[in-house]
Order: sequence, then C-alpha cells, then structure tokens
Amino acid sequence: MESNFNFPTEIIELPSKGLLYPPDSPLASGKVEMKYMTAREEDILTNRNYIEQGIVIDKLLQSMVVTKFNYDDLLIGDKDLLMLSARILGYGKDYTFSYYSYANSSTEKVTVDLTQLKEKSLVVDNLVSPGRNEFSFKLPNTNNKITFKLLTNKDEQNIDKEIKGLKKINPKDNFELVTRLRHMIISVNGDSSPETINNFINNGLLARDAKAFREYVATISPGIDLKYTYQFESGVEEDINVPITLNFFWPDA
Repeated sequence: MESNFNFPTEIIELPSKGLLYPPDSPLASGKVEMKYMTAREEDILTNRNYIEQGIVIDKLLQSMVVTKFNYDDLLIGDKDLLMLSARILGYGKDYTFSYYSYANSSTEKVTVDLTQLKEKSLVVDNLVSPGRNEFSFKLPNTNNKITFKLLTNKDEQNIDKEIKGLKKINPKDNFELVTRLRHMIISVNGDSSPETINNFINNGLLARDAKAFREYVATISPGIDLKYTYQFESGVEEDINVPITLNFFWPDA
C-alpha cells in the first residue's frame, strides 16, 4: 500500500559529480534525492542488531535515500557526504560534542556548524575515462605504472571480511594496508592478473612508493574535509577534527 504522505526531500550533489559511475547508473547524474529523517529512521539508529553487525549507517542511508541505485556501487567519499546530509536532515546543522583542547588544557563542549565543513571534489587529472572508476599513477621511486580504483561500499565490506578472516589465522598481524592495496590496484605495468598484482604488492612495492600512492589517492578522492577551525570562549582558535561516531546522530544534551 502506497503512503499518502508527502515527505520533504532535498537534492544532494555528490562530490564525485557522478564521473566514476557507468552512464546507465542513476549515480552518474551526480545527484541523489534524500528525504528528511522520520521516527522510522530513529528506530534504525537504535537497532541493536544493526549496531552489532556494523551496518546501522548503511541501513539508515538506504532508508533515507529516495533515488534508486545499487548501494554497493556507492563511492566511499559520496557515502560520507550522504551521511553528513542525513545528520543535517535529521537533527539540524549544529553538532555538539566533548573535545579536549590542548590550547586551553581542558575538555570543553564544542558546537560545530556542519554546513561549514568543506567538500572535497573529485580530481580527474589521471582518470582513464569518464564513467569508469580507473586512474593511472606512476610510482615516483621505481617508475612502475599502476592503474587503480577508488573504493566503493562493496569494496569496504569485502575488505573488512577479508581482514577479519586473516586475523582469525594470525591475530597479531596487521593486514589492512596490503588488503586495501589488493582491492585498489587494477594493473601493474599493464598486467592485470591477480598473481602479478599480489606479487608486486608483497615483493615489489617499496614503502616509499606505497606512501606516495596513499598520499596521491588522498588528494584526488572526493568526500568531506572534517577539519574545522573553532574559536573557544577564551578567544583561542584551534583546528579540530570533527569526530564521526554513532553519537554523530544523537545531539548531546
């Protein structure tokens, strides 16, 4: 049975501008329609099963997004903006949280205007072609040429599952970096075989090149800049990182 209620909605412009999605995807328009939060979404936020599974934010966004698309295809940077938009549409632009100020040597209540956070637009300098999530990069120390993609929601899910499985075998080892690289790198010097990519990551990728690659990815990736310059009552200004936790959706009393 269809609802007779007309929910107010907003059009959200994605920081990727839709350039990395296939032309037949609704996300290629670079815009997503979202409705305002209702009591149903508040129930989702308090669903213990969703919280324990780590999927509560995904369930919330899927409930609030009106535009129909494959949620797994969503780029992480675009997802971050939708999460910020969901918070504003649900509880307004003011976000209050406790923050330890090193300048004032005290823990203080900080209220940030979320609409003032800056958007990071996609940089397409080395994009292989529009409508395709593939970039090229030449490693500065070895001159090896790689192609890579920016991670999607599905990629993040697969990475988490893989890391959890590896930790069951070797609990003390940290597998996050190499696992992420395996999911990002598409080819090495034109060779896209999994064997070549794995061998390169494990044996041929210098730490200096890996660092340069991560820094490059950070400069081109779309999303939200969580750095915020806040002025305390003492007059002291301090650059803070806005914390994004489950409490992000529950304003402090």
